Amino acid sequence: MNVLIVYAHPEPRSFNGAVKDIAVETLNAQGHTVVVSDLYAQGFDAIAGPRDVTQRLDPERFNLGHEQAHAAKTDSFAPAVQAEIDKLLAADFLILQFPMWWFSLPAILKGWIDRVFAFGVTYDFGRTWDNGVFTGRRAMLSFTASAPAAAFLPDGKNGDMERVLWPIHAGVLALCGYQVLEPQIAHGIPFVGEKAMLQMLDQYRKRLHTIDGETAMFFHDSKDMGDDYRLKASVKPATPAQHRGQRVHMV
Repeated sequence: MNVLIVYAHPEPRSFNGAVKDIAVETLNAQGHTVVVSDLYAQGFDAIAGPRDVTQRLDPERFNLGHEQAHAAKTDSFAPAVQAEIDKLLAADFLILQFPMWWFSLPAILKGWIDRVFAFGVTYDFGRTWDNGVFTGRRAMLSFTASAPAAAFLPDGKNGDMERVLWPIHAGVLALCGYQVLEPQIAHGIPFVGEKAMLQMLDQYRKRLHTIDGETAMFFHDSKDMGDDYRLKASVKPATPAQHRGQRVHMV
């Protein structure tokens, strides 16, 4: 199995760095081929824009999606973007390793997605969700959060973690066809102490030994949807984001 780990932390000696190292060591030991994109070490530019392509479809007015589609057809992505696209397309399993900042991804990782998950490459008209480019491949988020796990329970102060992650799980990975595995979350870093952090690393190591057999998260596929882009009346919502009825906070 070809594995791509996209690592987004500015400090190599961080706990995120240790988690990334455990993944590399464990997966390599199992005979997998592991490639790491260390975004900070690479000095990866997070800003999507005209420099992403070497030939312009429209020299007068820049439209990111149009220019990405054109670059996909003409092999005219900038070398830094094409190098990451090549890694992504070669990977059977994608792991995004990062610290959760402000309930989301670090800017450098969001920028990597903006530039590398290019229209015409990772998704296209009719090539999304269960018909997506990466159908049959798997992806997983692995990240740290300073808040304890209880704060991200459905009734927790920070809100349901499954809903917090929906824009990434669904809006990026599942939309592009990936089978999305449950996230690997290290809560309370660095407040839990060294012993607890070592236990977390050991738990992740053990998980990686059996990850091939894990069941992916559920997302509604095209057969559940009507022509109006909504769940068919006969389909019961079964994800963190789709629901029916009055939303209490909007009463």
